[in-house]
Amino acid sequence: MATVESTELLLETATGRLAGTLTRPSPAKAAALIVAGSGPTDRDGNGPYGRNDALKLLAEALAARGIASLRADKRGVGASAEALTAEAELRIDDLAADVVAWLDRLAEALPETPRLLIGHSEGALIATLAAQQHPVRGLVLIAGLGRPAVEIVRAQLRAAALEPALLNEAEVILDALDAGRSVRDVPAALQALFRPSVQPYLRSWFRLDPQAELAALGVPALVIQGDRDLQVPLSEAELLASPRDGAELVIVEGMNHVLKAVPPERDANLASYGDAALPLAPGLVEAIERFVECLLAR
Repeated sequence: MATVESTELLLETATGRLAGTLTRPSPAKAAALIVAGSGPTDRDGNGPYGRNDALKLLAEALAARGIASLRADKRGVGASAEALTAEAELRIDDLAADVVAWLDRLAEALPETPRLLIGHSEGALIATLAAQQHPVRGLVLIAGLGRPAVEIVRAQLRAAALEPALLNEAEVILDALDAGRSVRDVPAALQALFRPSVQPYLRSWFRLDPQAELAALGVPALVIQGDRDLQVPLSEAELLASPRDGAELVIVEGMNHVLKAVPPERDANLASYGDAALPLAPGLVEAIERFVECLLAR
C-alpha cells in the first residue's frame, strides 16, 4: 500500500495568498488538481450549507489508488481569506486563472508526474477553461452543466412558482445580462440572485457554452454524473459529453451532487450535504481510476 503524505502548499497572487493541500502517495502515478464548485467553497468541498468533506474524501480515495491531488480553498475562504476579491470585480476567467496558477504550482511539486484536472459542478467549466491555457493529460468533469448557465437559471426560475409579474421581471433581467448589459434596478425579491455587484460575474458566466468550450479541447474527457443529483439532471451530463468524440460518460447510481450515496428520498439527499461521515458513492473513484489508467496507457 502506498504511503500518503499531506502537505500545505501556498500560492502567491497579485491580490493575496491562496492555500491548498497536496495529498501525495508514494509512488504517485498521476496528479490531479481538484476544482471546487460555485460559492464560498473550501478545499474539502464544504460551504455555508454544511460540512460534507466530499473533496477531502475524494483526495484520500484517489491517494489510496496511487493518484496524488491538490485541492485549494477558494478566494476569500479558509486559509485563502486574505485573497478575497471584491464581488463586483470577480469574473469566471479570474477563477480559471487561479486554476492555471495552481497547475503551475502542482507541476513544481510533482514535475515528472502526469497531470489532470477534476472539476466539480461549476468547477467543471472552470477546469475546462483552465485546460485551454495549461496542457493536461485529461479532464474529469463531475456534475457539470451542459448548457449555458443562463438557460439553467431561466429554467429554475420558471419552475419556482414565482408570481407572474416577478417572473417577468426576472426574465427581463436575464435577457439583459445575457446580452452583456447591467441592470440597476433589481426588485428586492430578486436581489439575492441579481444584485448589481454579482452581475459582472453572471455576465462572464452566461457567455460561456460548456459544450463548445469542451469541444475546443483535444484532451480525453470523462464526464461523471450521479442519478440522484438534485441540482444537475442527467440530461446536462449527456449534453456535455455529446459534442466530443471520445468523451466518456459515466452515470454513478445513487450519487447526489455532493458525491455521496443517498436513498431516493429528498430529505435524506439534502441531509447528506452536512454529513461528513457519509462515504463517497461507490463507482465514482473507480471510474476516475480507470480513466487515469487509460490516460497513462496512451
